[in-house]
Amino acid sequence: MKAVRSLLRLMTLASEGCALPLVGGQAVMEGVLMRNGASYALAVRRPSGSISVESRLWRTIGPQGIRSVRFLRGFPVLVETLSNGVRALNRSADLSMGDDDSSPMSRWQVALTLLMALAAAVVLFVAAPHLLALGMEQLGLSGGMKGLSFHLWDGLFKFVMFIGYIAAISFMPDIRRVFQYHGAEHKTIHAFEKGGMVTVETARACSRLHPRCGTTFLLFVLSVAIVLHAVLVPLLLMVWDPSSAIVRHAGIVCFKILLIAPVSALAYEIIRYAATLKKGFWGTLLRAPGLFLQLLTTREPDDGQLEVAVAALRAALGPDSPYAGRFESPDPIVME
Repeated sequence: MKAVRSLLRLMTLASEGCALPLVGGQAVMEGVLMRNGASYALAVRRPSGSISVESRLWRTIGPQGIRSVRFLRGFPVLVETLSNGVRALNRSADLSMGDDDSSPMSRWQVALTLLMALAAAVVLFVAAPHLLALGMEQLGLSGGMKGLSFHLWDGLFKFVMFIGYIAAISFMPDIRRVFQYHGAEHKTIHAFEKGGMVTVETARACSRLHPRCGTTFLLFVLSVAIVLHAVLVPLLLMVWDPSSAIVRHAGIVCFKILLIAPVSALAYEIIRYAATLKKGFWGTLLRAPGLFLQLLTTREPDDGQLEVAVAALRAALGPDSPYAGRFESPDPIVME
């Protein structure tokens, strides 16, 4: 009777034109995170074969009002997504190994992890491409930093290193399984957004590629960075151009690091705009690069992985959700 009441409530909402909740997710170690508004659910396959689910509040960064301010909200949203993702990833690693009693990461541990990740990203995708572009200049294949060709080389190396990094880690067995759970997350969300029952069978028939994937955001960050660097670096050198080449290049690398915040903010607004576009030329054009990259960051999941993703989505929506009647899978082990 409860399932019937949920379906009747769902039909009432549909007739009133209510939109589905905008759920999103992330693949973790042997599991999936599903976010629904101010909370999220983490479902992980245990060594015993059972599924554990934990529900948590989504931790926000900065004042709440900034999330309504365009061109300012992107960077705090990125930071809080990374922060919550790191916590969920660490917890999933413990659960997947059968460790129930591990203490959660402290704020300092999360901050240190994020700083280390940021440092690695700066080395790989800021400093290294800049040095390689400098090498092209030394070979006579590029002009200086005041010209466009230097930044085109820099952008090309950014994309090559980014794609190469993803392709390289995809050969690691653990990462390959994470990519399978990534595909399971997308398939389950597709099944939910299509309407009808959300089961392993309905999710299996859906695409593993999803236009709202965070992979698209990373591509836009790289693209926006290339454009802003090509415009702002020459402008900076017009007012600040030290005679020492070492100081000049070190200063420009630091300048690019400082641009991470405005770059991510602008990329976020472009993603939001792309999400509002219906099917058509511009919508397809903006979504195509992200969907193409998902061919690398997702893999076809097995039924067990889909079951975990369905459990995560069910828990994220909650037992009292009007959509609860669309789930047939039995309740997993719930760990509060």
